Formats: sequence, structure tokens, C-alpha cells
Amino acid sequence: MGRVSLHDPVETDPEREDTSGPLFTPPRGPVRGWNDGAVVRATGIPYATAGRFEPPVAAADRNEELLATAWSPACPQAPVPFLDEVLGKSASERRFDEDCQHLSVTAPADLTPGETLPVMVWIHGGSYVSGAGDLPIMDPAALVAEQRVIVVTVTYRLGLFGFLGGTPGRPANLGLLDIVEAFRWVQRNIRAFGGDPREVTAFGQSAGADAVAQLMAVPDAPSLFRRAIIQSAPLGLGRGRAAINATMAAAAAGIGADVPAEELVAREAAIGRLAAGSGLKAGMPFGTQYGHAPLPPEAEIEAVWSRVAPEIDILIGHTVEEARLFVPRIPAVARVAAWPVIGPLLRRGLVSAVTAAVYGRSSRRFARRHARAGGRADRYLISWAAPGNPFGSAHTIDLPLLFGDEKTWAQAAIVAGSEWRDLDAAARATRALWAGFAHGSALPKSGRIPGVLRHRAVGRR
Repeated sequence: MGRVSLHDPVETDPEREDTSGPLFTPPRGPVRGWNDGAVVRATGIPYATAGRFEPPVAAADRNEELLATAWSPACPQAPVPFLDEVLGKSASERRFDEDCQHLSVTAPADLTPGETLPVMVWIHGGSYVSGAGDLPIMDPAALVAEQRVIVVTVTYRLGLFGFLGGTPGRPANLGLLDIVEAFRWVQRNIRAFGGDPREVTAFGQSAGADAVAQLMAVPDAPSLFRRAIIQSAPLGLGRGRAAINATMAAAAAGIGADVPAEELVAREAAIGRLAAGSGLKAGMPFGTQYGHAPLPPEAEIEAVWSRVAPEIDILIGHTVEEARLFVPRIPAVARVAAWPVIGPLLRRGLVSAVTAAVYGRSSRRFARRHARAGGRADRYLISWAAPGNPFGSAHTIDLPLLFGDEKTWAQAAIVAGSEWRDLDAAARATRALWAGFAHGSALPKSGRIPGVLRHRAVGRR
């Protein structure tokens, strides 16, 4: 079918037509990037193509120069006003297009000829239904300039476009297959941008972190990345989803390839609500599906992860109050929280219980299994919070500790109350820890960034 764009481009920065930027010559074909202060960028590079509900195919090689000066488009998606308020930015800052299989490369501006740097490939979160790789809240410029790494940000198909299938003519895991193609692009082309394809770290947050964990079960995972940073992955929601998947897939089976993208997005919420009654899993109805390419059956996933453990180092963790982003918004919880004295105590108890159920116990199990199987594993726990902020150390608090700048976070509710100098100091220390891991530096058996996080090795004495 013809590809669909939901609206005209709305860019944070105007599209650059300047052709004086750096020229990169990867095997895929020449790419003209652009200069941006302390970094250089090549943005909106197509890494794959796909028809609707079809597996991706690597983008064809070309001889002509690609002007890589526009941000990658986002997959069509519904707005999420609550997250717009919390994070201060939204996917509406990027144009929506089904041809969203694009990536962007950010490198230090002072990279010398012949120098090669570790590569960090970012997979954005958003419950597999929202977000994009090139949002300002995920701008890796500071990480790149401070820590001398190459960062690749990946945009992929979401929701009904990418994470529901398994019926005849409707493959599952299309968004995950997109991400696999992005890593293959990195392996083949990143050296031309100054990156070392032997030193690739996959890192992601929330659904993006879940995707990174699932990527570790892909047959060629060790040839795609050497390390993985798994941030706030809702691994506790990943099992026992077959019935949910089947119900939702059956409801979506009648949606054809000719349905306008706007209608597909409009139907997505109703199909997602079919997961109601499945407990906490209803909070993330879309996701990866075991037993469908490229993933093994659910009964085999632990064994597959164990086999790959010696070949991929992991850093895995979460925040101390992940559920504080979600739980207080539940009407019944809000009513109880208003009770004198006991209300706040009950709310804190529920936040703690949900954080443990969705993020905590499953990440500990993942790390312990990885270490027992001969892999190197480190765990972290983030405690940083803006003073007096009602969200505390909630889900997504790691994003301002890694990405963006003062302007990016000026309107974000999740950091309201913090002084920029304090947030910046915490972020610099966090970026140094993440980048040290990506550089291959062995983390100490235990350590901490005071007031920000603590970390420790798993299974090593």
C-alpha cells in the first residue's frame, strides 16, 4: 500500500538543507551529516523498509548521497498527555509516518581520522505504543560529547503496526524485527562514523529495555552487540501472555493493509482494552510474543538467555519507586491516599509492591540467572529525585540522568523542584558510569553515586 504520513513535519529544529556537513562513506552508501556544536550528526537514515504487517527488509544500497539532516519520523501513535506533562515533550514534535524504520548517529565533533569509539544503540520506551528515537528528551549529545562514545538512536514500528500478530498473514514481533535490522545496519556501517562494531552496547528504558532483553534471545545476538544496559524493564509482565495476545490478535485480524493509519491508531486503544482483567499485564497490552520469529517458545527462553550469557555483559536495574508514576493515578488509590495518616502509608506500600512485582524481582532473577550461566552481571538501583517532587524516583527518572540539557527538561514535571546544577552533576556522574560500562571498564564489585544510585556485581566475590 502507499505509505501514510499523519501530518506534515513539525521539527524542533528546521530541516537543514546545508550540504557542507561531514560526509560519511559507509558500505550502505554516502551520507551527508550536519554539525551541531560539540557533536556531529547524521539523522533520519533509513535502515529498513517494510510493507504494512510485513517483516522488514534491509534498506537497499545506493550510490547517491543521502542528506541525513532531518530527524527520524515517529511511528503513528496516539497522544499521551500525561507523559507530555511529566516529561515536558512528546512525539508530536516529530512527523508521523509508517516508514519509520530510521536511525540517527551522533558522534563527537573532534573525532580524529582513524579513531574508533564504542557504540551505544538506544532503544526508546513507551509501552510499545508510543515514543520515537529522536525525541529531545532522548538527545544523546551530552553523553556523546562528555564520554566519547558514538550513540545510535533507533525508531521502529509500534502498537498495531509492530507488536501484535501471530495470525495468518499477520506476523508477530515486527517492531522487534525492525530493531534487529537496525543492529545489523550498525554492524555493517558504523565504522564509517567512527564506531567500533566489536564494541556495541544495546541500551534501552522501559519497553525499550524489555526489547533489549528479548534481543538477547535472538539467534545472532552475540554478533550484534557485546553489552546490554537494561533500564526499568517491565520483565514481570512478560510471561503468560499467550491468551492476551490471541484475544487481541483476533480482534485486529480484520484490519486490512488498506485501512488509513489514523484509523489504525484510533482502534489501537480499544483492542488494548481487551487485556483488562489480566492483572498488571493490562498496563502494557502490546509487546513481544514468544514462539514467533525471532523469539523461541516461552518454555525455552530461560535456556536461550543462559546460553548467550557468557557472550554478553549486562547492567540491569530500576528506580526505587518505579510505580510512583502510575499508581497514584488510579482513582481508588487517589481516594485512599487522601485519608489522614494511613492514606499516604497505604499508597507507599502499594507503590513498593507494584515496583517489586513488575520491575524488582524479575530484574534480580534475570541478573542471577545470567551470572549463574557464566555471564557478567551488575545491578543498579536509582534513588535520585527532585526535592519535594511528588513523583519522587519514579519510572522515567533515569531519562534526565542520561539525555538532554537544561532547556530540554525546563518544563518537565518529573524534575520540577531541582536546581539545574544539581541535576546536571547527577547526570554527568550517571553518564560516566553508563559509558564506562560501554567502554568495557569492569565496574567495581560495589559502588555508588551519592544521592543518585548504587550498584553491585552479581555472583562475583
